[in-house]
Amino acid sequence: MSNEKKLVLLVDDDPDYLFQLEMMVKNLGFRVKTAESQAEGESVLDTLKPDLAIFDLMMENEDSGFILSYKAKRKYPDLPIIIATAATAETGFTFDLYNENDKAWIKADLYLEKGIRPDQLHREINKLLKL
Repeated sequence: MSNEKKLVLLVDDDPDYLFQLEMMVKNLGFRVKTAESQAEGESVLDTLKPDLAIFDLMMENEDSGFILSYKAKRKYPDLPIIIATAATAETGFTFDLYNENDKAWIKADLYLEKGIRPDQLHREINKLLKL
C-alpha cells in the first residue's frame, strides 16, 4: 500500500453539506473530488476511479444514490461506497444492507445517516479501505 493519499469521491446536491463533508474528509487526510448531482457523479466515474465514494441518496431523483452506486459498482466492483442520507429522518423510510432482499439491489457497502461525526466517519472509511 503506497503512502499516496487515498481519493474519496463525494456526491451531494446540497452545496453547503458537500462543502462541510469535503472539509471533514480532507481533515482526515484524504484527497477529495466532489460532484453536485448524480449525472456529475457519473461523469467523474467515467474518467477516474476513486478509492472510496460517499453518495447522497436523494438528488435529482429519490433514489439517485442507489442508481449511482449501481453504476459505480458495475464499473468498479471493488469500490467501497457509503450512502449518506437524511432520508430516514425526512421520510421515515429505512432499508437494511444486511437483509438479502435489500442487499441485492442496494449496491452500497454502508449506509450512514447525515450528521455523522468526523471520528465515526474516519472509522468507517478506514474499515472500508482496510487501512
